[in-house]
Amino acid sequence: MSVITPRGRRLGVDVGSVRVGVALCDPDGLIATPLETVPREGAAARIAALVEEHSAVEVVLGLPRTLAGREGPAAEAALAFQEELAGVGVPVVLQDERLTTVVATQQLRGRVKGRKQRAVIDQAAAVAILQGYLDARG
Repeated sequence: MSVITPRGRRLGVDVGSVRVGVALCDPDGLIATPLETVPREGAAARIAALVEEHSAVEVVLGLPRTLAGREGPAAEAALAFQEELAGVGVPVVLQDERLTTVVATQQLRGRVKGRKQRAVIDQAAAVAILQGYLDARG
């Protein structure tokens, strides 16, 4: 039995200790695009506002695991952030995000410089998390 998920926009979230990257997909759930980077402090409130602003039906939160599939301190921080997002009014699902920041950094190498690079990397990692989720749903 397959679960039918509703049509609608989804937010992808890459949570870090300093910044949170956010991505958004189209209503058909085909393409994820960068949305914004927000400071970690107050990020749950901003994501709740983005859910409302974009009429999102789901939040996809990256869960950082080690290459061996274990959950370390970064995963614990993501799970704690999932609890902070409990009040956003839509389901918050976890998506394995192994290597998304590494891939995002490699893809952006030489394209973005200086301070802006970290914010763009956070958004690109959120795009990778959300796109991976969308692709897995098929």
